[in-house]
Amino acid sequence: MQQYNFLLYGANGYTGELIARYASQYGLTPILAGRSESALKTLSQKLNLPYKRIDLDDEAALTSALMEVKLVIHAAGPFQYTALQMIKACLKTGRHYLDINGDIAVFEMLKKFDEAAKQANIMIMPGVGFDVVPTDCIAVWLKKQLPDSHSLKLAFASSGGGLSHGTATTMAGKLGEGGAIRLDGKIARVPLGQHPMWVDFPVATDKTKRIFTMSIPWGDISTAHFSTGIPNIETFTGVPPKAFSLLKFQGLFNWILRTNWMRGYLKRKIDAKPAGPSDEQRNKAIGYVWGQVSNAAGKTVSAGLTGPEGYTLTLHSSLIIAKKIIEGNWQSGYQTPGMVYGERLVSEVPGVQMFL
Repeated sequence: MQQYNFLLYGANGYTGELIARYASQYGLTPILAGRSESALKTLSQKLNLPYKRIDLDDEAALTSALMEVKLVIHAAGPFQYTALQMIKACLKTGRHYLDINGDIAVFEMLKKFDEAAKQANIMIMPGVGFDVVPTDCIAVWLKKQLPDSHSLKLAFASSGGGLSHGTATTMAGKLGEGGAIRLDGKIARVPLGQHPMWVDFPVATDKTKRIFTMSIPWGDISTAHFSTGIPNIETFTGVPPKAFSLLKFQGLFNWILRTNWMRGYLKRKIDAKPAGPSDEQRNKAIGYVWGQVSNAAGKTVSAGLTGPEGYTLTLHSSLIIAKKIIEGNWQSGYQTPGMVYGERLVSEVPGVQMFL
């Protein structure tokens, strides 16, 4: 076992390839893995990295590959179909599990393996990318400032950038399912975008950028509750006001959006587009994050940050966390980024500026 090796499953995907390209900057060497032999071989030759073709249902091959490393960064979504096989293999082999998932249901599923992970002496940390590192760090800091917080709002937006095939496909698979909030400690299903609001995202010490946002079912509905214990949580994303106005009628068409025909049609449209934003698009884009807590007395505390767009932040944050684990900085069981590494974790990502 090479000390700074890790298994990168889904390496041939858009985000997986970004992680592979930048791993050497952190002194790490990924073993590229996934299902597509041709794509992996091409990437292997391009980056001069080893690769293994592995099907997630091939338990023997997956177990053998994990035995060569200390951890896996699981980057092959949609995670509702891939996370379970990988976490079972990690528990069997005693290897740490990281992923770049943002699906509430997957976070909740993985949380159930907390005790098994402690017994196996491994860490399970999903959401080590833009979902949910920056928002989790903000949530943890806000909770420290107002310990008796009873509600938390988190919002994010981006100028420029775009979606990868994987992210777009995951979103298409969730069409018609509505939104979600944390209400009195429990996850509650609500209409998508039921609460719109304008957010003043901090962009400098004395300057903000006002962006229209709507409520969405982001991963923090699960993870921020685990990190902070705050019982009421809503998450928001930036959206053009005109686009939001169309969502008022979405309830009439949810049944169509949930059909296999519509989801298949959208997947074909997605596959016909570029794999994700270009390097130039990513480098020009800016990500914004904001959070606010309040208590029963009406006191509020806000914070925020600016940084790279989501895919760029993901490649850095996942590698930063992987290196910490390889060097012995981890806690067994199910964990969140902000709980283990603190609110300043996100500030280790190049280009991030926090406004606390």
